Amino acid sequence: MRIAIVSLAAAATAALATPALADEARVETRGGVIWNHGDTEAIAGVAGGYDFDLGDKAFAGVDVSADKVLASDNRVSWGFGGRLGLKTGTGGKLYALSDYQTKFCATCNESVAVGAGYQQDLGQKLYGKLEYRHYLIGDHTPDTDAVLAGVGMKF
Repeated sequence: MRIAIVSLAAAATAALATPALADEARVETRGGVIWNHGDTEAIAGVAGGYDFDLGDKAFAGVDVSADKVLASDNRVSWGFGGRLGLKTGTGGKLYALSDYQTKFCATCNESVAVGAGYQQDLGQKLYGKLEYRHYLIGDHTPDTDAVLAGVGMKF
């Protein structure tokens, strides 16, 4: 996790020296809760991505993430996916998402996360976001849900 935090800090430092682009890259740190049939745990992670403008009102983006359920016997789950959404007139982005997620633990199954979120500018470079994710696990394993809040930097 320290490597991820140091990488995030390095990317944030590089972002301060990068000129504004029509499309934008982003890095963030996030945390929240994940639950499954009455079992609730904290989750934390980092993510990065790139959003491509699809005109004045729409965008599409790619994402990579590293998240960890903060309970014993869990490991980092890597996510790879994307999002598609609409830009609001107030510096916000409303989007749907889908990600492939590796296993959260040795005995867990891989999953596909689907969900939605909202990202809001907090200045020129900073943003905050809130996401809901539903993890489709399969193999007769109950699905899992999560709510994540994040703070990030765009460049």
